[in-house]
Formats: sequence, structure tokens, C-alpha cells
Amino acid sequence: MILIKSERDLESMRPACGVAAKVLEQVAAFIQPGVTTAEVDQYAASLMKEYGARSAFLGYRKYPCHTCISVNEQVVHGLAGNRKLLFGDIVSVDVGVIYNGFIGDNARTVAVGGCSPAAQSLMDVTEKALYEGIAQALPGKRVIDISRAVQRFVEGHGYSVVREFVGHGVGRTMHEEPQIPNFVDGKSSPKLRPGMTLAIEPMVNAGRAGVKILKDSWTVVTGDGSLSAHFEHTVLVTETEPEIMTCPEKMPSSLKVAS
Repeated sequence: MILIKSERDLESMRPACGVAAKVLEQVAAFIQPGVTTAEVDQYAASLMKEYGARSAFLGYRKYPCHTCISVNEQVVHGLAGNRKLLFGDIVSVDVGVIYNGFIGDNARTVAVGGCSPAAQSLMDVTEKALYEGIAQALPGKRVIDISRAVQRFVEGHGYSVVREFVGHGVGRTMHEEPQIPNFVDGKSSPKLRPGMTLAIEPMVNAGRAGVKILKDSWTVVTGDGSLSAHFEHTVLVTETEPEIMTCPEKMPSSLKVAS
């Protein structure tokens, strides 16, 4: 069942999305050569606590970290640990928080100090694909319109979209209906209605689309060892244009502190 958010729901969910966006913004700025992924995760946890939020990931299906930190060929669900980030790495950071009883979910891929032109191109295309998808989140359109827009843009630039993991509805729980593939899957496609809140999240590989899961049972990596990038926003379908909810500006002013 697809849950339609009331205006009262949205009054609580917008600040949750704002906190998630602010945490992601600050974590992205924290990343630099020599920092471990565990230090990144703990920094994110400290920010969530400071803002009166908590991780939506920690403990979810027994996930052991506050954030998902995926490096280079890691696609999603990377676990924090002793790995030191190196100059030239690209790091996908996925932040989800619970605040006001609602979840805000967003992700971005950043370069550690700098990166190769090939890595930068992959990140640029993935981020632009996200906005191509968001542009289709209009009342009366269907989920498949988002999927088609992302797939066409990504594949038009010579990259691959991951099939095994998709976007989703989000609200009081992490994964709500509908699922939002980044490719046209041929299945029935729900119509978009005002009040739907969607986590749109292209996961894009520089090589082939195939992935595998490591022995830790969480970390997803590209099957061919190529680089991967991941960008995500929580988006509200409105009566008119889509609203990107995961913007730092939506964070309650009472919680804002110096960066």
C-alpha cells in the first residue's frame, strides 16, 4: 500500500529530511585523505545526536553502522571500519535519520581530496541522472517515467544502472511502497499522486551493471571491479513541481549550529 502523507505529516517530515541533509553535508566536508571510514561514521553519529536525531540504519535488519560508506567499487551498504581513505578514492555516503517520527534519506558520492577525470565523470553523470529522475516526479506520471529518465541518461553516457537495488517510498519507515527502479523493468507502474514521498537514488557503475555481496553479508560491490557512484534525495510529489525535501535549509532553525 502506498502511503499518502498529509500536510501534518509533511510538517514533521520536512525537518527530518533537513537534518539528514545537514548531516550529509557536514560528513561530506569531513572526508579527507587519512580519515578512516569508522571515523566518518562516528562523526555522523555525533552530528545526529547533536541534532536530536538518530540513525535510521543502525540496527535496521541488524545493520551495524550509523551510515553506509561505500568506497570505489563498493556500490552501497559499505560498512565502516579501519580502512583509511586515500587521495583519489571516491566515497558514497548514505545518511538516513529518524527525527519527529519520520525518516529523511539522502546520499552522495564525493572525491577524497581529488579524483581522476573518469571518476569525476561517473559522479557527474550519476548526480545529473538523479535530477533527470526527480524532474519526472509529477502528479499523473508513473514510477516508470522516473525509471526511464534515469536509465536513458545513464546509458546514454555509457554507464550502467544497478538492477538489484532500487529506490523506494519513505516516511515513518525506511522502505515503503512503491519501489523505484532506475531502469524500466516491465512491471506494473503506480501512478504518482500528491503526498507521495520517494527516495530516488541512482546507483551507477562505470562498467557492467552486475554486482555481488561480500562475505560481510552487507557490502555490495561491482561484479567487474569498476567504480560505482550513488546519489539520492527524498522527494515529495506535489500538485505542481516536485519538492526536494533533503535540503539543509529545511532543517529547523533551532537546531542550526556553526559548521
